[in-house]
Amino acid sequence: MTRIITAAAIAAILAGGTIAAQSVPEISFTATDLLRTPTEGPFVGEVAGVGANSRGQIFVYTRTGHPYATLGDNRTFSRGGSKLFLFDAKGNFVREWGQDVYGFNAAIGLRVDPQDNVWTIDVAANQVVKFNADGSVGLVLGRKPETIAVRPAAPPAPGAPAAGGGGGGGGGQAGAKLPPGSGVPGSGFNRPTDVAWDKAGNIYVADGIGTNNRIAKFDRDGAFITNWGSTGGAPGQFSGVKAIALDAQGNVYAADAGNKRIQVFDGNGKFLREFGNIGTPLAMCMTRGATQYLYVSHAGDEDGMDDATIYKVALDGKVVGKFGAAGKLLKEFGLANSIDCRNENDLLIGELTNWRVQRVSLK
Repeated sequence: MTRIITAAAIAAILAGGTIAAQSVPEISFTATDLLRTPTEGPFVGEVAGVGANSRGQIFVYTRTGHPYATLGDNRTFSRGGSKLFLFDAKGNFVREWGQDVYGFNAAIGLRVDPQDNVWTIDVAANQVVKFNADGSVGLVLGRKPETIAVRPAAPPAPGAPAAGGGGGGGGGQAGAKLPPGSGVPGSGFNRPTDVAWDKAGNIYVADGIGTNNRIAKFDRDGAFITNWGSTGGAPGQFSGVKAIALDAQGNVYAADAGNKRIQVFDGNGKFLREFGNIGTPLAMCMTRGATQYLYVSHAGDEDGMDDATIYKVALDGKVVGKFGAAGKLLKEFGLANSIDCRNENDLLIGELTNWRVQRVSLK
């Protein structure tokens, strides 16, 4: 029996696959190119984040327009390069939110919380911004770094240590000393990527693909509570936290892209388990309901044309199905950077390289 299994495994590898990969069932699905905008615009660029609220309205945080900078009396104010658009449930353009918001530089993610607040994550501004359901700004986490030292600091006195740079992140492992320039402990980010919440309203930020490689936890009012993680491949370490999600018990699932795995922690950062077999996780979404699932997109190569499978994963790590392939046509994906799964069988997929949102219905 052992020889038969070994021979089958060798045959599968020579055929370009593995037994594990071939055993994952394909999920049948339909897809539509969702957004309908006037021919004169506004046009959606790279879709970094997409999410729907309880009324079915769709929010898209997109890299579009152009960034610009204004030289002030003591520092440079840079903004632009990303916009937040609102569409109705059918994909018709409604209006722009947060026009000229200071923190819109380079979009990387968007989430809509259970109270219909819209959260944008910006990798260049190093900020997470909460918009209330009426479109007003409700909370800002992080601070945009100083891009140009117009008035450089005086050199340190002889024998004094050099000062740390401003605008940096909030540290690695829980309780670690934070670098100079972080401000309130834990409040600074270095290229954050995602945000999630528990039932108490505590906020979790993936901080993310810069030097920090950590998850930061704040209370519902934005006060820092704790953080955990550092750079590496051991349990509790990360090599690029691309996305996070929380289950109904408050456990935190972190897409550790560089290590090709998803790590699971309790709400205070205690490592629980990890699992792989989901390629290089780029985006992730947690379903609701009695039985929860994760949808995880595979990053493939740098332009998303190597592979673009989206996996449906049980919370114990078992891959129960997959769908999609790389490409430009409907039902194909190019760097699926955002997944919204308010409904388990009705998903929104935001793509970077194809500049679009597909509505996917699983059968």
